[in-house]
Amino acid sequence: MEYRDFNDYELLSFISERNEEAGEILYKKYQPLIHATATRMYNQTKGKIGIELSDLVQEGMVGLSFAIQNFNEKNGVLFYTYAKTCIERKILSAIIGAQRLKHKILNESVSINTEINGEEQAEIGIILSDNSMNPERLLIDSEEEEELQHLIYQELTDQERQILELRVNGFTYVEIAKLLEINKKKVDNVVQRIRAKLKKMTNKSKKEN
Repeated sequence: MEYRDFNDYELLSFISERNEEAGEILYKKYQPLIHATATRMYNQTKGKIGIELSDLVQEGMVGLSFAIQNFNEKNGVLFYTYAKTCIERKILSAIIGAQRLKHKILNESVSINTEINGEEQAEIGIILSDNSMNPERLLIDSEEEEELQHLIYQELTDQERQILELRVNGFTYVEIAKLLEINKKKVDNVVQRIRAKLKKMTNKSKKEN
């Protein structure tokens, strides 16, 4: 069987019938995309976090596996588009996870309008075991923190969540723009939206408390 003889949907149909060769063919077909995506993101993070290119390629394969298992043609999205999104998200999640382990952040509080590397940052911040923060920060206990983070992520779009996590983990606007293949102005606009949403939620939380 040669993958060029079948389109993605035919291969997916074979895979649903437990045709292992069809699965191998589809993985082979998407290997160049996975490798290209992993390489691009790796080049943007090289020297910044401890993760190897091979690890990102493997994460991309996991993302493709997820796409194969969960794709629904009825949603009106091309499989290529869906698979590309799943691959990118999985690789990006690995990068964010590695950076999070490095800095051990996103734990016990919400920080508004801090500054990192000369850039204004307004996103979920971290206060590690420190209950003597300035009045601009909303301190919450562990149960409230978990609930608040859940509410915040419900209010954010997928792109906002990605940019929020990247900013929280120390990535600059330029690095985020390159990772997500958008321009720096777009990153800034999204951060402004995140800031507005966080301020609204923290103000509401203060009133309720």
